[in-house]
Amino acid sequence: MPLLQIDQLAKSYRAPDGTRHEVLDVPHFALEAGRHVALRGTSGSGKTTLLHCIAGILAPDRGRVVIDGIDMAALPEARRDRTRAALLGYVFQTFNLLQGFTVLENVLLGMAFGPGADTARATALLETLGLGGKLRHFPRQLSTGQQQRVALARALAHRPRLVLADEPTASLDPAAARAAIDLLHAACRAEGAALLMVSHSPELLAGFDETLDLTALNRAAAPAVSAAP
Repeated sequence: MPLLQIDQLAKSYRAPDGTRHEVLDVPHFALEAGRHVALRGTSGSGKTTLLHCIAGILAPDRGRVVIDGIDMAALPEARRDRTRAALLGYVFQTFNLLQGFTVLENVLLGMAFGPGADTARATALLETLGLGGKLRHFPRQLSTGQQQRVALARALAHRPRLVLADEPTASLDPAAARAAIDLLHAACRAEGAALLMVSHSPELLAGFDETLDLTALNRAAAPAVSAAP
């Protein structure tokens, strides 16, 4: 069985005028353990909504999202939260670091929602990512690239089976973005984690050997086809 399997996944939102706007219509998608895939999609194509449904941050209208044998879509919210903390790492576009906590505390806090905080593990991971001298720094004292590495450490600290990355280097210049993607690959491989990234950036997508167009998966994002005259 694949690590991640999606079947007949749908998600829509209600517009201000009361009509429903369909964002996701994904008949099937599967991701095997250890596989690294990038999904290419423009703004509004459902990239973030898809990751949020996979992670259980959003509940889909219908369909199945099975991770390591557990159907996230069938779980109540509290169990989705616990399952996400145990199985998933998430690298947000804006990093979502807590400014009142140090680098080490940000990583430990992320671990606390899963198996539990492990200072030795968090410290070793931050050192591997070149942040051993920044453990007591606050996010505002770091460069954007360093903040990105803290976010990566937090996502990997509890040894997730699957890492989701939403435009994870959008705030970086092209050279720094490519270095960050290389680091993301290396860190996930070292931890044995599968990786699913969504992006519209050619520079980021070039860092993946396997890329898929989101419109090939998401029928709601497919461009309209004009009728023949």
